[in-house]
Amino acid sequence: MKKVAAEDFFTPAERERIRLAVAAAEKATSGEIATMVVARSDSYREAITLAAVLGAAVTALLVAVVSQHITIWSYLPLTIILYFPFFLLVRRTPALQRPFIAGSRLSEAVRERAVRAFYEKGLYRTRHETGILVFISIFEHKVWILGDRGINARIPAESWQQLVQSLTAGIREGQACEALCRVIGRCGEELARHFPRESDDSNELKDEILVERVVE
Repeated sequence: MKKVAAEDFFTPAERERIRLAVAAAEKATSGEIATMVVARSDSYREAITLAAVLGAAVTALLVAVVSQHITIWSYLPLTIILYFPFFLLVRRTPALQRPFIAGSRLSEAVRERAVRAFYEKGLYRTRHETGILVFISIFEHKVWILGDRGINARIPAESWQQLVQSLTAGIREGQACEALCRVIGRCGEELARHFPRESDDSNELKDEILVERVVE
């Protein structure tokens, strides 16, 4: 798994397609659609530490076996010395981190990051509480769709699950932009059924995709 910066996940042309998709989706609804991509939702430092300890311990053991000099007084210091380069290696290599992170931990981290982003970016400030966030977290390969209170009062959160699965599949297939634009369109259709556009409606949230750098 190659480390991908959030700002590089979509090309400038794709970002423009996403912006236009949001603008088109909002034409028939008073709902507001926001999109966001982050490199990862958490630093997962505990997983990095565990992987580094294991890597250092196994390598120290192999060195001890090859040198035929196995004592606790040589093994422990070597493990400690090797820990630091392994820590740097694992921190810079996403593929080495994933095996040490439970699926439930990944899901919870993405959910919490999406909720935090919803409030940090002021997406809850729409007039009728009809903001919706389509949140993509690259490292976890996960998507979260989060609606404000006005939306959740009429549309159950579970109804977005099919769209989440569709977007997740599109990202894994290398069709992230196309999948996101389709999901945006379907969000717009669903919002239009429950929240038709009002005569005095205004665009309360930016149509451009929000981008945030990696969490360290």
